[in-house]
Amino acid sequence: MRSLEERIGSDRRAFYLRLISAASSLFSLYQILSHSIVSGHHPDLPTTTKLIHRHSELSHSPASAFPLALFYSHSRPDLFLLNVLLRCLDPFSTLSIFSSLHQHHPHLRPDSFTFSFSISAAASLASPVSGRVLHARSVAVGYSADRFVGSALTDFYFKFSMTSVAEEVFNQISCPDTVLWNTLITGLVRNCSFLRAVMAFERMVALGSHCDSTTLAVVLPATAELRDLILGKVIHCFVVKSGMEAQSHVITGFITLYSKCDEIHDAEFLFHEIEQPDLIHWNAMISGYSSAGYIRSSVCLFKDLMLSGWCPNSSTVVALIPVTDSYGHVSLCRAIHGFALKTSFDLNLLVCTALTTVYSRLNCMDAARQVFDGMQEKSMASWNAMISAYAQNGLTEAAISLFREMQSLNLKPNPMTASSILSACAQLGALTLGKQVHRMITEEKLELNVFVSTALIDMYAKCGNIIEAQKIFDCMTEKNEVSWNAIISGFGLHGYGCEALRLFREMLSAQISPTATTFLSILHACSHGGLVEEGQAIFQSMSHTYGIRPRHEHYACMVDIFGRAGRLNEALEFIGTVPGDVGPGVWAALLGACRIHKEANIAKLAAEKLVQLEPENPGYYVLLSNIYSASQNFPEAAAVRDVAKRRKLIKLPGCTLIEVKDVLHVFTAGDRSHPQTSSIYSMLETLAGKMLDAGYQAETESVLYDVEEEEKEHMVKIHSEKLAIAFGLINIKPESEITIIKNLRICLDCHNWTKFISRITKMVIVVRDASRFHHFTNGVCSCGDYW
Repeated sequence: MRSLEERIGSDRRAFYLRLISAASSLFSLYQILSHSIVSGHHPDLPTTTKLIHRHSELSHSPASAFPLALFYSHSRPDLFLLNVLLRCLDPFSTLSIFSSLHQHHPHLRPDSFTFSFSISAAASLASPVSGRVLHARSVAVGYSADRFVGSALTDFYFKFSMTSVAEEVFNQISCPDTVLWNTLITGLVRNCSFLRAVMAFERMVALGSHCDSTTLAVVLPATAELRDLILGKVIHCFVVKSGMEAQSHVITGFITLYSKCDEIHDAEFLFHEIEQPDLIHWNAMISGYSSAGYIRSSVCLFKDLMLSGWCPNSSTVVALIPVTDSYGHVSLCRAIHGFALKTSFDLNLLVCTALTTVYSRLNCMDAARQVFDGMQEKSMASWNAMISAYAQNGLTEAAISLFREMQSLNLKPNPMTASSILSACAQLGALTLGKQVHRMITEEKLELNVFVSTALIDMYAKCGNIIEAQKIFDCMTEKNEVSWNAIISGFGLHGYGCEALRLFREMLSAQISPTATTFLSILHACSHGGLVEEGQAIFQSMSHTYGIRPRHEHYACMVDIFGRAGRLNEALEFIGTVPGDVGPGVWAALLGACRIHKEANIAKLAAEKLVQLEPENPGYYVLLSNIYSASQNFPEAAAVRDVAKRRKLIKLPGCTLIEVKDVLHVFTAGDRSHPQTSSIYSMLETLAGKMLDAGYQAETESVLYDVEEEEKEHMVKIHSEKLAIAFGLINIKPESEITIIKNLRICLDCHNWTKFISRITKMVIVVRDASRFHHFTNGVCSCGDYW
């Protein structure tokens, strides 16, 4: 039998535990503690443990002072008290306690809960170092296969976008439970690895693991992002058989899935089947309408929501913003912005990020930046949205500047940041910065997911290094249609049409369905490679084999294929087969081919059509004028230029960019603003003599393609690309290659001039113009003079 003292102590403990459970405020807890101290009951391990746990429940944020004081009031705390403490502390205090255990409490041996709570705390830090140390220690003491520790580690690595490591940790657990599977699938979705998330779900089902509503709430958005309607319907059948079709989050997931798969009527059916939809259901349907392009229906449903008595939340506002189909909805977006201001939802990060994105897609960059600058706190998604906005609107220097500002604030980029800034580097041709971002991805151990890898392929291809682009593509374990499109487009851009065709066939063999963009990329490659028959066959297969209706861009590519090969009459006949109205891109391709082959009659027809379709585009007037001039028909050339002058049309000025020692230098024709102007023009004079000795003759006719007025022969030598190449010869080591980027198509004279320069200087010169890449080596260009 227990002694009287033991019974009294037990009754007293039960009394305090009941008081603590009933406490409704922190003040009440402090009173209970004071009473226990005065009564002599404190310190008591179970009571202290309950006090710390209840304190964490009543606190709105992690607080360390009170729990730590209680913990340290015990000279020999037990492991249960330690774990409760670690769970309620802020991350820094949790890791500090854990790291000092061996010094202050050597009798305590961390168990799986100790490690999992500490690892979860490490996931909140800016650096993964502490978490990786904890991982190593957990392996050393034998917890590498523990489910609880494995779940915490999997989540930790996902939060740092180290998805491959997270999957390795998961695979070490012999029998993962539902919680661990959910952690894996959630992490993959959070890192945009949607295909891998779906594959993990399929493996989970195949192994007989139990799926709950959380599993489905995570895998359905992944299926929606993949736009995989068939898989979505399979999952729907699985859900019905499992008896989970009535659960709120599951219905919401299916509404989103069917909306994104353009099955809006199925989404509506599910929504209307709900007897009493809650706000989550309303938000899902509003978002579904917006994402599917039913903007009017989205607004009407929002009005119904307001009339039904529900109060919208920040998710409602985000759902209402027409991010995916913003064109023509400037007024609506401003109205939503006004509503957000009135209801204080403009303070919500998700709302601000969505507004930033939609304004940028409407090309309202000032409004987008104003929203971004007005954010009191900026999430990584906010930075990514603004950087991506600049990159997608061609404001590449602003994108790079904002990225560097983000770095100066010691903010760690994630894969989405890397993809956005790589896109900016690709457009600008900033290879050095692109390489720096690539190194950053490696050093920060960012996950090379399909989006980052594809962005790297695109960057290297558009910055002139197609070999590095190929290496990255070959190393990808997961390839989607966008990855294949990027590498096919890259080889086409560099003029390697046969290689692009080989990759296209490999894509089909890999069971990757080609998209409209795929066909556009491969047709471009056929155009630049002179592959007429191959291009025709691929174009025919679009509709006949793959059921893809050609767009105006595809018809323009076919006209370009015929036109570049000199088959202008066939090109004109082909235009007659275009269904509906013929777009300006098709006629522009024909006009460009007429320039190459100096065919004035067909050019006049194409130009007349273009002037009717786009009367304010100065390029067509300049191109037609140049064709007449090249054919010695100067009166007609003058008449075309007079029309352009009367309409006050100004041609886009040509400029050329070159990067030397991490600095971008831009030249225009006749430029004398550069600090090294004297040296540049001196280099041109030196080269001129050597060029004449080598047999170079200026192509004066081609000047007329690049400038609006007839020029003297001496003007040819000061085109912007020649100034950039001369600057490169002065500042770049002879064993290196010179890479320049021209915003317009390179003229015939500059092309011929660069061939001679590459032979005289023995240097490799790479030129990216508006059409393609030209690799000049020892007097020969990779395009074979076919561009």
